[in-house]
Amino acid sequence: QVQLVESGGGLVQPGGSLRLSCAGSGFTISITSMNWYRQAPGKQREFVAGITIWDRTNYADSVKGRFTISRDNAKNTVYLQMNSLKPEDTAVYYCNRPPTDWGQGTQVTVSS
Repeated sequence: QVQLVESGGGLVQPGGSLRLSCAGSGFTISITSMNWYRQAPGKQREFVAGITIWDRTNYADSVKGRFTISRDNAKNTVYLQMNSLKPEDTAVYYCNRPPTDWGQGTQVTVSS
């Protein structure tokens, strides 16, 4: 059974950093692409970052240059390093194994 468990969210001041983790089980991360999405209150879920099986990455324009997606195959874990956080980054962040496997989400709040 596929399972995705996110962690690392929390409250951070504007300009701060957080690293989210997504631990996978029931499948092998190294042979699948993985994505991060987020959903802010009252808004639709949106794509944030993705990494392919060849480690090619892509990002939403709103996070380019600030967020970095990576994976550790030995730990079967995908990460999202978030720097220079802004209040508009506040959302629940979800890990996704395409097309339909999702984690439970982790809350990120950027506020002073």
